[in-house]
Amino acid sequence: MLVEGSTAEVAAATGYSPQQVRNLEALGVIPPAPRTPSGYRQFSAVHVRDLVAYRDLALAVGPVVARRAMRDLRALAVEDATALVGSLHAGLGAEREQALAARAALVAVSAEACTEAPPVAADSMTITELSDALGVRASTLRFWEREGLLAPERIATPAGAARRYPVSAVREARIVVALRAAGYRVPEVRSAIGAVRELGDTARSLTTLDARLATIAQRVLALMRAGAVLAEMVSAPRPPQPRPARPTSGSRRSAGSG
Repeated sequence: MLVEGSTAEVAAATGYSPQQVRNLEALGVIPPAPRTPSGYRQFSAVHVRDLVAYRDLALAVGPVVARRAMRDLRALAVEDATALVGSLHAGLGAEREQALAARAALVAVSAEACTEAPPVAADSMTITELSDALGVRASTLRFWEREGLLAPERIATPAGAARRYPVSAVREARIVVALRAAGYRVPEVRSAIGAVRELGDTARSLTTLDARLATIAQRVLALMRAGAVLAEMVSAPRPPQPRPARPTSGSRRSAGSG
């Protein structure tokens, strides 16, 4: 590994361009490089190490979060820095759980779709029609709506507003029925429905979700590769924090006289 070198040498060792190296130094991703008497940057093995770790970290959590993390890890107290690294792992874990929830929902609804009645010809259902089609009570559908599991449309009628369930809402209702029948609790079903809504039409494809899970796995691996460097950064001695100045007797009198 490069022990000491110029901007061009660090760029060659890390795969960045010289301008990218300068930009990442200016952004605080790597520590400021000392200058030679003639004004040229002189980088070290630590700079190379941090640039390589940043590439993996940017792959894992995105460049904006990665840049902020690289800056903060050098300045935060150890307990705060370790909490920051933990939050990066937790964020990827949450993404994986969401994708798994969406996949479970699609598997469940695919299984039950073979036995449940399809939507009515008008491509939407009343609460009574949906209740009959799914074999659940209308009061159950209203409860699921209050819990954020269903989102029917409201239409004006002479008697007031009535619920109508378009195809997307019917599909979500079938997911809810299938997951509840499989033993999922309301919070877990809510997570699955949220994942399906967030992914939109792509959530119809198990292949798409499997690809997303594979991508998340690669991002986790990238975060693990960066982890050793992040641990070294967190463990490095912190610069002493300046103590707040103690007020003099004169300043105390001045403050009290104001």
